[in-house]
Amino acid sequence: MGRRRLIGQIRDHLAGRIRCGMGKGPRAVATVIDSQSVKAAETVSRDSRGYDAGKKINGRKRHMVVDTRGLPLLVMVTPADLHDAAAAKEVLFRLRLMHPEITIVWADSAYAGKLVGWAKQHLSLTIKPVSRPKDASGFVVLPRRWVVERSLARMMHARRHARDYERLVQHSETLITWAAITLMTRRLARKGATPSWPRKPALADG
Repeated sequence: MGRRRLIGQIRDHLAGRIRCGMGKGPRAVATVIDSQSVKAAETVSRDSRGYDAGKKINGRKRHMVVDTRGLPLLVMVTPADLHDAAAAKEVLFRLRLMHPEITIVWADSAYAGKLVGWAKQHLSLTIKPVSRPKDASGFVVLPRRWVVERSLARMMHARRHARDYERLVQHSETLITWAAITLMTRRLARKGATPSWPRKPALADG
């Protein structure tokens, strides 16, 4: 647990440095949540995998929370048959423990309903569903949600994450976090000098 906590701290530190380089506070108050189902290899046990009927995928589901710039804050892996709203309670609970400054979570319609009231009452989080326009057809870029969809898509570019090979979901979560750390490190390196913390940093920003 201590090692996983350290990896999370590294991720958050890098995300904070990138945010500061963009003129924002090191910690976000607004976030976006979404999920992605991926196929599981034979090494994945039956009790930690499931069938996502909507996506027609037998495997696992990655639940990710990012800030409004797409920087990852949390990832949780579950069997693919677990509904987003059901998994969201644990995801949001972890988010509240790790990032108490967060107040807003943008999400798709799968996270609407009773979850909105539960999150407000128990976690003081405001879930703001973003729905697809009723008259839309084909691919549509949705406000807010596209940043987390882009972050999830970037995970798929790495061959290691095109499907889930890990026996334990904890190992899968750790490897995804390491992938995010690698992407953020490269992003900082491309800019040359690493952005420094502001002398008087804002506690949190959108």
